[in-house]
Amino acid sequence: MTSFFGSMLLLAVLSTVTLAGAQSKSKKTTSEARPDGLAAYLQQVSAKALPMAPTTPGSLWTDSGRLANMVTDYKASRVGDLVTISVAQNLSATTTGNVSTNRSFSASSGISALPGHIKTSGVANLFSPTSAQVLSGKSQATSLTALSTTLTGRVAAVLPSGTLVVEAERQITMANEHETVILRGLVRPGDLDAANTVASNNVGNLEVEVKGKGVVSEGVRPPNPVVKWILRVVGF
Repeated sequence: MTSFFGSMLLLAVLSTVTLAGAQSKSKKTTSEARPDGLAAYLQQVSAKALPMAPTTPGSLWTDSGRLANMVTDYKASRVGDLVTISVAQNLSATTTGNVSTNRSFSASSGISALPGHIKTSGVANLFSPTSAQVLSGKSQATSLTALSTTLTGRVAAVLPSGTLVVEAERQITMANEHETVILRGLVRPGDLDAANTVASNNVGNLEVEVKGKGVVSEGVRPPNPVVKWILRVVGF
């Protein structure tokens, strides 16, 4: 009997260890297979880009060499070059709605005459229902978003068409508040001005993400689903 229980205990321990190893391997595989934000963005924009036409190298040099164009300036053109993005995004939306209904009902029934000389004064008005219903409602929603900043990022890739894929990130920690700004987009080399700066309105497929963590962010963060359900039940 003792050997039987010992075998069962050993089997249970081996099953637990095997299951834990499988779960750890599954989590590791999932984390390794999950691409980061930049890789996913590069995959997205590369799928939309046109393939580059095959070129024939010249007899002395190729067009991709660093000395091929002797009059180039310091504007971003290669992977790793810095580029400055001036972000000025303003979004405003207003929605207004009015609804109004009016419904009334009135009826009257009675007996105005009877055979013979029977008086009808007591039954002249038997049933006279009256009802009225009025509904008036108004709704208004206003949304305003504004973001103004300047970021300096790098060229993460160059598409076959020559368009630059830029990525910029800024992290600021001040007064127990941590803020992260991430920007990705497509920039044409011709849109870069003399100061190697481009406006956010000229950036294609623009993605701007602003994340905060700290006292202020925790105070305005929406509650979890359980708290939301409790607030809905109690009516607040």
